[in-house]
Amino acid sequence: MSRISVRGFAVASATAVTTVGAVVGVAAGSTLPANDTASDATAADTTLLADIPTGQQAQVQTASLTQQADTQAAQADASAKKDAEAAARIQAAKDAKTKKDAAEAKVKQEREAKEAASRSSARSKISYTQQSSYTVAQIKAMAQSMMASDQYQCFSNIVDHESGWNYQAQNPTSAAYGLVQSNPGSKMASAGADWQTNPATQIKWGLNYMENRYGSPCGAWSFWQANHSY
Repeated sequence: MSRISVRGFAVASATAVTTVGAVVGVAAGSTLPANDTASDATAADTTLLADIPTGQQAQVQTASLTQQADTQAAQADASAKKDAEAAARIQAAKDAKTKKDAAEAKVKQEREAKEAASRSSARSKISYTQQSSYTVAQIKAMAQSMMASDQYQCFSNIVDHESGWNYQAQNPTSAAYGLVQSNPGSKMASAGADWQTNPATQIKWGLNYMENRYGSPCGAWSFWQANHSY
């Protein structure tokens, strides 16, 4: 039943009731007021009936709510998809950066290894006339000539702490010997048989050791600062 049919039914019913009342009133010898019409008598009742949703109206309202829910769900899905795509792009960028950093680190490591090998090879060709003794200034000059200028200070710091630039320094509590306090000192024989008396041989060995184990004299100095040994 539609809203119009309900309203019509209400009006018809009220009219019928009013008509009956009028007849009864006439029979009893009374009359209705001139302005008391059927529509005025049933206005309140008709309004209440019209405001009650019929079955068809309820279906329309339910369909509207369902459509709203579907729209909201679609919007939520779209938003979730957009967020997932954004997160995937961010993760992909992070993964790409990680791979790039790893590749660059590998290239740097390989380059440093080649440079170290090249320096080691160059140092092996350096020779100094054997002397009966050496001054600290002479030993420092040897060291400076065998390494990059930005590494010398780190090397010097280690030698300062280990031997005070005494190429014949012996550790009283271990077999460590020489400028860089190789332990035991005989390890330096790999750089030359004169390791006990030639500071150049000791410097060559010390530089090779620092580069192979710590990457550079500055790498060795950083470790030494943290551990007071290297």
